[in-house]
This record gives sequence, C-alpha cells and structure tokens, in this order.
Amino acid sequence: MTGDPPGPPGRRTAVALSPGDLLRVGPFCPAHPSYRAARPFCKSPLQAAAASVDRVRTALRGVPEANARVGGSTAQDLDIARAQGHDRRVVIPLVLAVVLGVLIVLLRSLVAPLLLVASVVLSYFTALGGSWLIFNHLLGFPAVDVQVALMGFLFLVALGVDYNIFLVSRIREETARHGHRDGVLRGLAVTGGVISSAGLVLAATFGSLGALPLVLFIEMGLLVSLGVLLDTFLVRSVMVPALALDLGRLFWWPGRLAHRDAAVEPAVPAEPSIPSTR
Repeated sequence: MTGDPPGPPGRRTAVALSPGDLLRVGPFCPAHPSYRAARPFCKSPLQAAAASVDRVRTALRGVPEANARVGGSTAQDLDIARAQGHDRRVVIPLVLAVVLGVLIVLLRSLVAPLLLVASVVLSYFTALGGSWLIFNHLLGFPAVDVQVALMGFLFLVALGVDYNIFLVSRIREETARHGHRDGVLRGLAVTGGVISSAGLVLAATFGSLGALPLVLFIEMGLLVSLGVLLDTFLVRSVMVPALALDLGRLFWWPGRLAHRDAAVEPAVPAEPSIPSTR
C-alpha cells in the first residue's frame, strides 16, 4: 500500500479489486474551507469518479480470465459522454461538408457558401453560449446534457441552411435582373417577412418543450428557440445581407455573376451641376 503523494492535502479512497491490487482515486477536495488552498490541485467529484471507472477497467484487463464489466450510473454517463464526443467529431464535419457542397452547387459560387456556412456555425455557438448562461444563472442547471450539443447543432444547421437557401437564392435571382446592390435589397425585402414569420413560429414551437418536466427537453427547446431567433433576426436579416453588400461582386466568385454584374449594375446618376453665379 502506498500513501498520499507530496503536495496539498487531499483525501484518497481505495477500492480493493483482488489481493495485491489497489486502485487509488483522487485527490479530490471536499467543500470545507480548510481545503480551499488545495482546490487548484484537486479534481471535481465527477472527474474523480470518471478516473476511478477508467482505473477499475484498466485493472480488470490485467486480471487473468476476469469476465467482468464496470457498470453503474457513473460508468454509464462516462460511456455516453465519450460516445457523444466521438459522434460530434464525426457528424459535425460531415454535415458541414454536405451543406457546403449543396450550397456550392445551388449558388454556383464559392465565397457565398463559405460565408453562409460560417454564419450557421457562428449562430450555433452563440446560441449554445447564451443558452448555457440561461441554464446556469437563471434555471440553476449544473451543466448542459451531453446530448444537447449534437442534437441542437443538427436542428440549427438544418433550419439555418433552409433560411440561407431561401434568402440567397432569391438574392441571386434579383441580382441577375437588377444588379448586385439592388438584388440584395430586393431579395431581403421580398423574403424578410416570410423568414421572420417562420422563425417566430419555429421558436415558439421548440420553446414549448420547456414546459416538459425533463431537463433534456427543456435545454433542447431553449437552445433551438434561441438559435432560431438569432438566426432569423440577426444573421439572416442583418449579417448576411451586410456581408453581401460589403463584398459586392466578390460574393458570387467565381460564378458568372461575379464577372457579368458590372454590366448589369445600374449606373449611379451624376449630381447635377450648379451654374456659377459669378
């Protein structure tokens, strides 16, 4: 048996697996004020519990012919969190790649799809951060469920891309007829009311999940509702049209509109000259 290592005071627990095997967990610090100085060196109880599950599994693999599994709520939560982490690393890049490919084919451009995908990702992370503040400071939830991040991403990307396609495809049609600047303004004017109404309906629909007595559904409903509102009234109504106007014809590069738009763009009328009175 070994003792505590040098360092700040902590508390250790041991689980006897078999004669001669000793599993050490920790250190983790209680909430007592006397342990305050040691907290920077301590693990949280959840981290210590997860570490104990890993060490038990590692020790069991070293026992000959040990047909044993480590179960319990801690082990189950740890497995779910790791599976969700793997799914996020696989699903999120795949979804973004597919969305980018569809936008490139639809808009026949490269700059516009990249900006639209970036706006969707920015909207998602903004909604995730804002919803966490609501969960933590207003509702008192200790953490966000591990399943919320991936499912919320899928919902928000699907809805955000729908609005992107609806807005930018109309802008593209108007740009081909009236030039880039007028096309952006006309496309926004025609689709703005429809997108805003659809966003309000979707936000209210997902927000109704907050009435359910399940933390997962409450977090999911608030995350998607906040993301839809941000996407509708900030990203789709302000940021995307502003980027399109600032970039000008480069927004459609390397498509035909990026080169043909100069001939279609209406000329700015010259200011009338004022005759001199001298």
